[in-house]
Amino acid sequence: MTIGPYDVPARVVSDLVGRALDEDLLPLGDLSAALLPASATATAEFVVRTDGVISGTACATEAFRQVDPAVVVTWHVADGDRVTARQVLGTVTGPLAPVLTAERTALNFLGHLSGIATRTRAFVDAAAPLRVWDTRKTTPGLRSLEKAAVRAGGARNHRGNLSDWVMFKDNHLTALGIVEAVASARDTWPGRTVHVECERMEQVVEALEAGADALLLDNMTPVEVAACVAVADDHAASVGTRRALLEVSGGITLETVGSYARTGADVVSSGSLTNSSPVLDIGLDIDVAT
Repeated sequence: MTIGPYDVPARVVSDLVGRALDEDLLPLGDLSAALLPASATATAEFVVRTDGVISGTACATEAFRQVDPAVVVTWHVADGDRVTARQVLGTVTGPLAPVLTAERTALNFLGHLSGIATRTRAFVDAAAPLRVWDTRKTTPGLRSLEKAAVRAGGARNHRGNLSDWVMFKDNHLTALGIVEAVASARDTWPGRTVHVECERMEQVVEALEAGADALLLDNMTPVEVAACVAVADDHAASVGTRRALLEVSGGITLETVGSYARTGADVVSSGSLTNSSPVLDIGLDIDVAT
């Protein structure tokens, strides 16, 4: 099976959904659904209550599949699609009891991940032409799903984990100076990107001269960022190399990101995409036939 840009490997989805179902079903199963007539069937519709962007359809489908493969889920939308209030996203048909058992797990994944995609889309629109990155400020265990939701919202992923590339934050630099840190990274991990956090102009100059590949401009105003961009441009021209990538981060909100849009920086990152996104309100409206 081909993995699309918004997909997570099926085994990851299966494992995470299984863990979520265990929270609801161990040790005795769904006591309420067990009392329903075995002959009862259901036809249900996923209906979104507000405008948004969809993510998490694979998780919702997997929740029903794991509870009962006889339940059939048919989607009218795909991850990454914009949707409007009261739109029907998909249908669920099958035996009533497993539909009800899987309902909350399916909606928890779908609402949470669609909420991330929705906020991300708003951030991307407000930040243009700056590209938008996420961070590692994710729910423990759900990073792969949440980063896929960020992609569905139109942004891109920063590091997936600490092994992706070398990144020196302020706490690293309390023990290593910028020059020493960059030189050590080049020697130890010669094929890795070296990224340095900078809070002041003098650190920017030092990181550029040390040969860092990317700089994180932390908690700077748009005016300060623009000044750093000018310095980085001049440095690249003087040494005849490609300019270091410039990332803007630190306290930037949906309301303020637009002020950074034309500073000349390359990307803006925000932990709020994954740690502060409200759930997209999606319900499962059920009709029952016995």
